[in-house]
Amino acid sequence: MNLHTAGHRRGIAAAPHAAAAEAGRHILAEGGNALEAMVAMAATIAAVYPHMNHLGGDGFWLVREPSGRVRALMGAGPAGAKANPAFYREHGYETIPSRGAFAALTVSAAAGAWMLALEAAKAHGGKMPIGELLAPAIRHARDGYVVTKSQARLTAEKFDECKDAPGFGLTFLADGKAPEAGSTLKQTAFAATLEHLIHSGLDDFYRGDVGREIAADLEKIGSPVTREDLRNYRAVVAEPLSVRIGAGLLFNSPPPTQGLASLMILALFDRLAVNDAESFDHVHGIVEATKRAFRVRDRIVTDPRRISDNLDQFFTPAFLDAEAKKIDRRKAAPWPARPGTGDTIWMGAADATGLVVSYIQSLYWEFGSGCVLPRTGLVMQNRGASFSLDAGGMNPLEPGMLPFHTLNPALAVLDDSRVIAYGTMGGDGQPQSQAAFFTRHVRFRQPLDAALDAPRWLLGRTWGSPHTNLRLERRFDDNLVDRLAAAGHDIEVLDEPYSDTMGHAGAVVLHPNGTLEGAHDPRADGGAAGV
Repeated sequence: MNLHTAGHRRGIAAAPHAAAAEAGRHILAEGGNALEAMVAMAATIAAVYPHMNHLGGDGFWLVREPSGRVRALMGAGPAGAKANPAFYREHGYETIPSRGAFAALTVSAAAGAWMLALEAAKAHGGKMPIGELLAPAIRHARDGYVVTKSQARLTAEKFDECKDAPGFGLTFLADGKAPEAGSTLKQTAFAATLEHLIHSGLDDFYRGDVGREIAADLEKIGSPVTREDLRNYRAVVAEPLSVRIGAGLLFNSPPPTQGLASLMILALFDRLAVNDAESFDHVHGIVEATKRAFRVRDRIVTDPRRISDNLDQFFTPAFLDAEAKKIDRRKAAPWPARPGTGDTIWMGAADATGLVVSYIQSLYWEFGSGCVLPRTGLVMQNRGASFSLDAGGMNPLEPGMLPFHTLNPALAVLDDSRVIAYGTMGGDGQPQSQAAFFTRHVRFRQPLDAALDAPRWLLGRTWGSPHTNLRLERRFDDNLVDRLAAAGHDIEVLDEPYSDTMGHAGAVVLHPNGTLEGAHDPRADGGAAGV
């Protein structure tokens, strides 16, 4: 599997695991469109990269249609009917636990967004049977998939946190221990669930036999999510957020995601008019723009029903100009960080008709809650851990409320007629890695693969880490590191030249001449494939 591929005419797919990219390429080669390819990729990535995502999590799509319209498909799962502060305090918790049954407190919403994606696929001529879309995932889950280095490492690192979660040991441990990289594991119950959905339809996940089995398992382990929560759930179509910068029009997902922050960072950096890639002005400028954007995010983004502000105000030239003027070009601003963890995958696909898809699917932390439901094989997310039990908090826990999401797929329609779908995993690192990639590739004209390969940084928390400083991969020039430290940044240079901490980024590009290009991160286990 190539990390970078270009010059294709029919379709392109990029994913953090080679099997997922190949599943997308296969669907495109068989005449499927980009939306159908992405459903195949989304199912496959759950089968082969289960530490990063699963069908027990959430998912968000940005879809650029051939007409030029961009839509957001929002698969955000609400808190269960029994999920309230009293429930947790009755069980002895003052904060929501991050692992176990009480962490599995939101509806699994990714499948609902798949349903919307397939409806859209049919509207754009898609005719692929769902059996063909899910076949690669079923094969990998039933016959066995090869454990990647990242799954082996993260299982070992999070062993104590996850080993006692219901179903975890039987599914992801080998003789009670973390599996070795290169060994084989199976997800037979998950394979059976996907096979059932082929015959019964995806709606069965919520309102049929699969939904009944999910609810029964959740009740048995003590989760506050009920059968009625599943029956009532439906993903929604929303208008994406957008902002214009010098290069073109940028899109991202609306609340409860942090798409607002990702757009603000690029819009603020654009106003700094930096001309030198990999310079102090480049890195410092994005870091300082991140601080400004995160301050807005942390006081605004919550369940959209709780937001009274008009979000368009944060993308007006007047507001962005004023914020950009507050950035000190030579000195680091103080950094009061909030928690922000994440464990996610981003994937992209595009086809010859002009459909371009940016998709992100997540369990929140690695292995999510750690709970694996025995009847369906679903790994349940712990996204609800971002709620607060404080009624006066920014994201207070209430039944039916949507948690704050670090997930945010990105898409750009440039003035030179290119369309780029891009994104990454990594909690608070997602907007920063998006900005690093975009500025390198679009503003500074680095090739796609070089922009993804280049050393990255992370301000704030991710991966459940307590660190809030500015961490850099060790490939940065020493003089740049010294300048950043002298400017007041709290610097930590990581040992790894390519660190998972920086996320797994990727991109697909539809060029104005109709050719397609894709690339994925060397930090991951995937690549790009096209036809």
